[in-house]
This record gives sequence, structure tokens and C-alpha cells, in this order.
Amino acid sequence: MRDPLAEPSDLIRSVSRALRVLESVGRAPKGLTVKQIARRCELTVATTYHLVRTLAYEGYVIRREDGTYIVGLEVADRYRELVTAFRGPPPVGEALRRAAADTGWSHYLGRFVGGQVAITAVSEGPRSPYLEDLVPGFDEGAHATALGKSLLATLTAEQRFRYLREYGMRPFTSATLTTIEAFEADLAAGDRRGMQLELGQFRQGVACAAVLVTPDKDIERRVVLACALPASEMMTSARVVRAKLLTVARAVADGIAADT
Repeated sequence: MRDPLAEPSDLIRSVSRALRVLESVGRAPKGLTVKQIARRCELTVATTYHLVRTLAYEGYVIRREDGTYIVGLEVADRYRELVTAFRGPPPVGEALRRAAADTGWSHYLGRFVGGQVAITAVSEGPRSPYLEDLVPGFDEGAHATALGKSLLATLTAEQRFRYLREYGMRPFTSATLTTIEAFEADLAAGDRRGMQLELGQFRQGVACAAVLVTPDKDIERRVVLACALPASEMMTSARVVRAKLLTVARAVADGIAADT
């Protein structure tokens, strides 16, 4: 949601409107007509028509035979570029792929992007439950994932309070922590454990563990590594999980350092 108080004085309205059109089309996989887009974006049909024609020319939307518009392939190209930029140098991606192959667990990298916790790289493992939400760019549920906890643990208590107040503590499952007090106690337990952990807090039956890869004074340069596996397996293998995560974290840190 855009903050009207943060609107720049030199905002280019046509660009802003075009992005709103693209967002509306993206949220409607069955497609939208120009009139439907205009209504959802609160624009005139004439303005919407010109914006849609421009987006179609650039490949960001596609007009189908029934007259509706869907997202174009240029969006996929931009996403692939985002994934590549987020993942970092090739050795980092190779370390994740090797970890997923060796353990069978899906592995994730995360960092702060624009001040918000986000997943920046994923390598799926065959033994981990499939989590369709956890893809590069996912920026929700920091309080309910070990990856998010590990990053938030690097903040001060006041910074965490502001973060959780701004983004909320949505209950993804009945086990999700939804109070600041419970969350702080959970982080303290993770610090003592040497690994942040969640059991069924984001998705029933799934567990996630995370460790810090690179601490840094710059919040946006802090990186964490996480893995996901069945909750039942985590309960019996927590020490093994931590040892494996720390090994992979060292390889990822080396890959990042080699690129700087």
C-alpha cells in the first residue's frame, strides 16, 4: 500500500498509472478488459486504453483474442533478472544447490531489501515440503519464519518493535507468534541455541531453521541462511541441522567475500 504522505513532488503520473494497470492485470490471471482495468484503477477508459496499448507494445501485457489482457513475458524476464541480482555471485548459488542436493532440504537466503525482510535465493530439495510462497522476493511473515527471525534478531529491540508494528504479526497457523513478548522470548531462545527455529508457525507440519551468514553494520548487507524440512524430522535432528547449516553458511560467506 502506498503512503500518500510519501508521494514525491516530481511524481510522473503516467508512469504511476501504468504501474497500477500492470499490477491490476497481474492480480487477474483470467485476464481483464480495458473497461475492467479502468474501473479497478479508477481511471478513464480513454486513459486506460492508451496505457494498455503502450504496455502491450513493450511486452508487459498481452492482448488475447477475447479482448482481455494478461501479464506479458517481459515481466518474467524482469523477474529472472531480479532473481539473478538477489542471488549474488555464482559460488553462492552453487553452495545452495549443493546443500539442497546433499541434505534433501530446501535452502533459502534472505536479507533486508528496502528495510524489509525478503527471500533472495532458493534451492529446493526433494525431501522438503513444497512451499509455493517462499520464492525470491517474498517479503511477508518475517515473524513466522526462521529466516525472518534470524534477520530481525540482528536489530535492536526498538527497531524490531517498529518493524513488527508496521508489518504486523499475521497468524499463519495456530502456532504463529502474534505478540511482541512471545516473539522476543523466542528470539532469545534462538540466540542461546545458536540457530533461530520455527515449528509449524508458517505452515502446518513444516519446520524451518536459520543462521546468520554475514553480520554487517549496514542492515542491507546482512545475510541469513535457512532450510525447511518436515517438523517431525526437525524435532529429532536439530543439532544435525544446525551443524549442516553452519557448514553451508561458511561456503556462502566465502562466495560473497570473493565477489567483494
